[in-house]
Order: sequence, then structure tokens, then C-alpha cells
Amino acid sequence: MLDRDEIHTLYVEECGNPAGLPVLFIHGGPGAGCDSLHRRFFDPERYRIILFDQRGCGRSTPHACLKNNTTSHLIEDIEAIRKHLGVSEWLLFGGSWGSTLSLVYAQNYPQHVVGMILRGVFLCRKQEIDWFYQQGASRIHPDYWTDFLAPVPELERNDLVSAYHRLLNSDNDITRMTAARAWSQWEARCAHLHTNNAFTKHYDGTRAALAMARIENHYFFHDSFLYESPILDNMHRIKNIPGIIIHGRYDVICPLENAFELQTTWPGSELQIIPAAGHAATEPGITDALIKATTIFSIDIIPGDIP
Repeated sequence: MLDRDEIHTLYVEECGNPAGLPVLFIHGGPGAGCDSLHRRFFDPERYRIILFDQRGCGRSTPHACLKNNTTSHLIEDIEAIRKHLGVSEWLLFGGSWGSTLSLVYAQNYPQHVVGMILRGVFLCRKQEIDWFYQQGASRIHPDYWTDFLAPVPELERNDLVSAYHRLLNSDNDITRMTAARAWSQWEARCAHLHTNNAFTKHYDGTRAALAMARIENHYFFHDSFLYESPILDNMHRIKNIPGIIIHGRYDVICPLENAFELQTTWPGSELQIIPAAGHAATEPGITDALIKATTIFSIDIIPGDIP
């Protein structure tokens, strides 16, 4: 448990080979947290695997806290973890919001990044938020969308992120939890090409749903705290960092155009489009591509060369 300020303490975990290639797993959401599955994309004999729960979620405390919780705070948390563990350079592995943080961290600290593996690219632009939380994905999953709309009064449906911001910060426990469940279920149901009931059930519980819904909405309500520094505008800072981008062709949450546009601005990257796959890392084709990518980096960068 790593204390970061008078409020937040982060859960940080290491496994694998202490002398291996350091890799940081950066989870999605924001607010999703890590679990044991996330260690399994890496060969533990070749990697020093580092995971952490971002502010307010997973095993970090306090739970679902929004104070001192911005993109800048998370980037500095990552840098603090690097210094605390004595890592000079590392590989970044991030999906969805994790791809966002990976890119922003690399743009701020390129000297500490040897490469990136990104999945389900999310650039946090207004068009992406509007697509998933206002109009777009709603046309692909109108049945799930009906449930997402249910907690919101009709007069507030012209701006659903703002409407949910009010509901998720309500003093009424029932109002807050009803909104958290609806928000989290909408995303969980859309994550796979074929609905994964186990994944959906995970975000049906009160604890996981509340953290992800409150923190995601907090970030998206505030333009992910990236309004002054859009990701694509800063790609020149990391043009020479190697990267593998993996994206499902039928990703409803983060459309493929995100990854396509990122790759065109990043000379050091390779884009792999996975057929018959949606957004989640557990889609079979995406899992296979991610493991192959970690294998490639573990061969190209010999463990032990980087302390």
C-alpha cells in the first residue's frame, strides 16, 4: 500500500521474475481495478510484472473517492510507483482507459518507456464520449440502451453524462446505486462481441459498479482532464517509442477509427485489427494477440538489461 497524499493510498502488486523486463499493467475504466487475470498476459519467467489499482478503485483507498482524482494525479502516481520500485525503464501495457493513461504517461515521461502494448484504444475525445454515452452505440444495442436510459428523467436525456453526474453524486443511496448499476451494466454488456454473462455479473455488484460508474463519469464529465492537451496533438513526443496496437474490428465501446487515427500519427507503432472481436481483452482473438505481443517484447528486450 503506497501512500500518495492525505487522502489516497494505492494498492501495488509485483509478481514474476524480479530480474525480468519490468512491465506496468494499466487497467481500464477509469475505476475498473485489477484482478488476477491481468497477470496472465505475461510470461512470469521473463517479466517483472507490476500492477496497481488506480485512485478510488479495487483495493486502493478510499473507495470510489473523487477528490484529488484527475488524470494528472494518476500520471504522477505511475511515476511515483516507478521511483518507489527502482525501475529505470519499463514496458507499458494498457487497454481502453489504460491505453489513454499509457499514452499520456509516455508523452510526459518518454525517457522511462521502452515500448507500449495498447488494446481497445481510447483517446478521450468528445466524439468518443458522445458515441458511447449519447448517440451511436445506442443504435447497435437499443435493448441495453433502454436500461441505461431508465434512471434518467426524460427532460435530462439530452446530456446523459451530466444527468448521470447528478445521479451518481446524489445523497440518496438508492438513487446513487441504481445509477451506478445502470451505467456499469451498459458498458459491461457492450464489451464483448457476444455478451459475456460472467463479466456482466462482475459489474452488477455494488462495490465494483459504484467505483467504475462514479469515477468514469467524474472523468468524462470533466473531459477526462485532457482539454488542454489532446493526445493526438502530442504524439511527436513519442514517435520513436515502439508500440503494438491491438483492436477488435467490432469494438462498440471504442470504435476502430480511434486505433487507426492513432497509428497514423505514431511512426513507431503497428496496428493489428482482430476480426470477430469486440472491446474486451478476454475476446479470444485479442487475448491471443496480446500474449504474442508480450512474447515479442520479451525477446526483443532481453530481461535483465533494464534494472
